[in-house]
Amino acid sequence: MIGHELREFVDRVMDHHVIDDEDVKMLQREILADVVMTRDIIDVLVALDRAVPEACAAFADYLVTLTVDYAVWESRPTGIIDRDKAHWLVTTLSAGDGPSATAQRIAFEIVREAERCDEALIGFALRKGSEKLRGLGAERMLLAS
Repeated sequence: MIGHELREFVDRVMDHHVIDDEDVKMLQREILADVVMTRDIIDVLVALDRAVPEACAAFADYLVTLTVDYAVWESRPTGIIDRDKAHWLVTTLSAGDGPSATAQRIAFEIVREAERCDEALIGFALRKGSEKLRGLGAERMLLAS
């Protein structure tokens, strides 16, 4: 369940179709400063990342940090991405039209940060990362020709 302030924030951002640096500061200092992080909050923020066409780099950075901290260090078992957490993360990060660039970063950083990680998330992070690299390789080949 998400709080009233976060719900209002989401409504306002969806109305304006943009997340700027001031919005990120508000999230950090006012809305989420004293909130116990939950899967629901992460789900809402990841969905917001997908839904808002213009988001500043600070929002992506904050979302990556927030999600990695929660998944790896705040939720039990600490430091371990077990099957349950991996399933939740893959489902959340790949929802909609597939993972956003931020969602791909989140998966990669969680795999990098965790002491142990279920193979479902490792496979997701590697598969999505390799697809991105193949796309970049194709772009470079087109530019070179």
